[in-house]
Amino acid sequence: MKSLEEIIKTAGHSLEKAGLELIDNPSPCGERSILVDPSSFLALVELMRDDDEIGIDYLSNVTGVDWPEKIVKEKVKVKEMVDGKEKEVAQTIENNVGGYLEVIYHFYSVQHKSGPWTLRMRTGDREEKVTLPSITPIFQSADFQEREVFDLYGIRFEGHPDLRRIFMWDEFEDYPMRKDYEDPDDYEYEPTPHKKVLVRTQRHYEGNDPGK
Repeated sequence: MKSLEEIIKTAGHSLEKAGLELIDNPSPCGERSILVDPSSFLALVELMRDDDEIGIDYLSNVTGVDWPEKIVKEKVKVKEMVDGKEKEVAQTIENNVGGYLEVIYHFYSVQHKSGPWTLRMRTGDREEKVTLPSITPIFQSADFQEREVFDLYGIRFEGHPDLRRIFMWDEFEDYPMRKDYEDPDDYEYEPTPHKKVLVRTQRHYEGNDPGK
């Protein structure tokens, strides 16, 4: 069974500008993955499918992740004049890291009894550059799962044969799994609000006391 490093090396020889990066996993499972440039993703999946030693033939799971914009602090050393002498001093700088969305695919090889092989793609941002290639032309089992990621995270899959919402209704305008999603004050399917929903709805009705 080939390692992820060997896959990256093989793809580097076969794919022009493959743009592959090995991503470590600090969690107890330690399951690593390959971050793939969207322009090379379909070619890499085909390469792994057709490789005699890898032979991925089963897509088990497709999921999304939302990574909002964040501030990352970094300690650096700079040279400053201290008491007439140049010395290195530590400073903390803040870097603004832009947000993006991510889609993760888990593949197995039933033939070789190996896996999971985990691949991931990232969008350019969370608002406008949210289009990634669909792998439904290669693995039809991605159909409903990519629709789910589209519905809940807002990633648009180019080349998908039927990209539409699968859980939320067509008129729904937001993406419930994004980390900045805010619940509405009321729900269309809850004719009798209660608990926290009841408290939120009171501001829309003058003279109502949520405690009664």
